Amino acid sequence: MKRSVKYLLAVGLIILGMVSVYAAGTVITFWTTDNEDVRVAQYEAVAARFMAQHPDIEIKIVPVEEAQISQRIATAMAANQLPDIVRMGVERVAAFAADGILDEDAAGAVINSIGKEDFRAGPLQMVTDPSTGKYAAVPYDGWIQAIWYRADLFKKYNLTPPVSWADINAAVDTLPGKDGLLYALVLATDPGQNYPHQVFEQVAMSNNAWPFDKDGNVTMDTPEMIEALRFYTSLQRGAMPGPQYWRGAREAYELGQSAMLFYSTYIMDDLVEGSGLAGGGKVQIPIKDLPFKTGFAPKMVGPNGSASYGQLVTLGIMKGADPAAQEVVKWFLTGQNYQDILALAPFGKVPVLKSAVDGWKTLSPFFKYYSDETLNQIANGYETMQRLSLIHI
Repeated sequence: MKRSVKYLLAVGLIILGMVSVYAAGTVITFWTTDNEDVRVAQYEAVAARFMAQHPDIEIKIVPVEEAQISQRIATAMAANQLPDIVRMGVERVAAFAADGILDEDAAGAVINSIGKEDFRAGPLQMVTDPSTGKYAAVPYDGWIQAIWYRADLFKKYNLTPPVSWADINAAVDTLPGKDGLLYALVLATDPGQNYPHQVFEQVAMSNNAWPFDKDGNVTMDTPEMIEALRFYTSLQRGAMPGPQYWRGAREAYELGQSAMLFYSTYIMDDLVEGSGLAGGGKVQIPIKDLPFKTGFAPKMVGPNGSASYGQLVTLGIMKGADPAAQEVVKWFLTGQNYQDILALAPFGKVPVLKSAVDGWKTLSPFFKYYSDETLNQIANGYETMQRLSLIHI
C-alpha cells in the first residue's frame, strides 16, 4: 500500500509538471509546401534557431502537398484546428481571404515590422485584398517567367530586346536563317500542356485583356483579347512547326536553333550544363558561354498595357493564430534564416525583399555565369508581375 501511494504521488507530480509546461508554452503549427525531406529539414533547422532564443515557443513544421491545401484547410476548419501559418501559392490567398480565414491585420503587422519599403511593390499588390485594402498574406518567394534571348545576336542585327510586341515581331522577321538559327522562337502550341497557358497569359495581360470583368462576365471576346490572340498566333510564322511545349522550346534554344525562349528562372543551370533529355543524358550545348550571351526580358509591353508573369509564394497567418506566429513569419524572412530557405532552390526562390538580393546572388555557383545586370533584372521582375487569376476578383 505504501509503494502504491508513492507511485501515485510520483505519477501525479509528473502529470502536473506536464500540464504546467504545456500551459506555459506556445505551439506554432507551420504548414509548408516545401515538402521534400531536405527542404523540411532546413525549415526545421531555421525553426530550431528560433526556439533556442524563445524556449517558451515550439514550432511544428508540417509538410503538405500544394494540391491538397484547400482540402486539408477545410478538414482543419471542421475540426477547429487550423494551423497558425501556411506556405502557399498566391492563387489561394484570394479564396482564403474571401472565406475570412486569414488574419489580415497580422499579415500587415509583419510586413510593416520588416519594412514595407523593403518589399517589391508587385508582390504587395498581389496579396492585397481588394475588399478590405489590407494585405491578406506575406509575400515570401517565387519565380519569374521571361523571354530569354540571344543578346549577342540581337545586338549584331541591331534589334531591340524583345520587350514590346513591335520588337518581338521585328526579331521574328529578322533572325530565322541568321547565324545558324532555324527559328526565332518555339511557340507554345501543344494543347495538352500547361506551357501554352503560361505563355499566353502574359501576352494577354500585356494588352490589358482578361477572361472576366469585375462583375464576373466572360470577356474573352473583347477587342484587347482578340488582338492578343492575333499577335500570339502570328508568331508562328517564325517558329518551329507542330505542337510544341517547354521541352522542345528549351532544347531548340540550347542547341542554337532558336533565338528566344519563354521560360522561368529555373532554366539558369540548364543554360550552363545542358538540360536533361527525355531519353536520358543531357543536351550538349554547342554555343560557348551561352549564359553570358543570353538576355532576360521579364516585362512584355503591348499596345494597351504591360505585364510580367511568374509565381509568388506567400506565408498566410490564419485567423485565430497565436500572436507568436507573427514573430515566426518575421524570423523566416530575416537575414540568414531567409537566405537558408532561398538556398534550397535559388533559381525558383527569387527574394521578395530588396535587402536579400545581394545574398541571393551568392547562393548558386551557376549565378557566376550570368551578368549582374541579368540577376538584377530577375529580382526586379516582381515589380510588374501579375496573374490572370488574381485580377478583377
